[in-house]
Amino acid sequence: MGSCKEKEESTPMCAWVQGPIIVGAGPSGLAVSACLSEHGIPSVILERSNCIASLWQQRTYDRLKLHLPKRFCALPLLGFPQNFPKYPTKEQFISYMENYATHFSIKPKFNQNVQSAEFDSSCGYWRVKTLDMEYNSRWLIVATGENAEPIIPEIVGIERFHAPVVHTSEYRSGSYFKNHKVLVIGCGNSGMEISLDLCRHKAVPHLVVRNTVHVLPREMFGISSFGLAMALLKLFPLSVVDKFLLLMSYFTLGNTEKLGLHRPKTGPMEHKNVTGKTPVLDVGALSKIKSGKVKVMVGVKEITRNGAKFMDGQEKEFDSIILATGYKSNVPSWLKGCDFFTKDGMPKTPFPNGWKGENGLYTVGFTRRGLLGTAFDANKIAKDIADQWRPSEDWKTISNS
Repeated sequence: MGSCKEKEESTPMCAWVQGPIIVGAGPSGLAVSACLSEHGIPSVILERSNCIASLWQQRTYDRLKLHLPKRFCALPLLGFPQNFPKYPTKEQFISYMENYATHFSIKPKFNQNVQSAEFDSSCGYWRVKTLDMEYNSRWLIVATGENAEPIIPEIVGIERFHAPVVHTSEYRSGSYFKNHKVLVIGCGNSGMEISLDLCRHKAVPHLVVRNTVHVLPREMFGISSFGLAMALLKLFPLSVVDKFLLLMSYFTLGNTEKLGLHRPKTGPMEHKNVTGKTPVLDVGALSKIKSGKVKVMVGVKEITRNGAKFMDGQEKEFDSIILATGYKSNVPSWLKGCDFFTKDGMPKTPFPNGWKGENGLYTVGFTRRGLLGTAFDANKIAKDIADQWRPSEDWKTISNS
């Protein structure tokens, strides 16, 4: 590890990286590192936690499974084991990623929380600073993704609540909430699945539906709804596919409007493309709503010491509150001097062209298209850097290789 220049003892050490610096060791960071290695290009992955895929390992609930079939969730160059089920469990997906890292000899630098990254135009390099190190490279790949930090909404009175308020990133199992009356705020896939999990542990969930939401069956005709939509989009316009999905959902699930789940005006695929919001793929929560075991509530007006007041005038007491309010990008907090991202931490240029910025800046995992989008980005980035690749034997470098 070479020193960039003479430093005082109190300042971080500095190292040149011959290949790209990748920030984040989740699926996106692993995928782009693997694709680069196929071109013979080394890389350094900086990861703030102590493991790969920390979101999956440290911030997900126990019963989580992939919402899409494994063939849509494989990382580039190495598929899932044949003996894995159609919808792998959380543990199986983690083992797949660990095997993926081993297969491609990817060894991230853990506990390296990036404080800042900025392009230095005077020397043409990116300066990436952690607490104890500065890394320099021609290329910076942002792989921290769309789900880096929990979203904690501002709700009037929430600080007064007498009992636990937890985000889904802290939720593991409904066993802790047995016999509790639980307010679940947010009705995306996590909110729906946690409500189902709570029911199975004899809790009484009340699900707050703050916005419109598309609910689709996970499968139609024994085929995943997503896979069917992808196949149909090759043959028909998006509007036709959306009408088909809504028709089949009506026949399969019934009229969700009657359950308090109001659909957006745009169809499920168009809505996802425009807003990035994924339709809820039902794995059993809807039947609990129909039976009354999950109560659907309108928006929260305010939280009281013992419960909540709702927009429709109702007031109820609760033992716990769970925030199923999603995640957000954290890029604006550390990427400096760059206008490639919005204030929300997403590339300003939409898919499929949001993977490349200026001065050797790249992004992977910000497509709002899941792991399929990650694979697309990773391959594009690796090929683009390979076209520029001119290794220098004069550099003192560190890398995964």
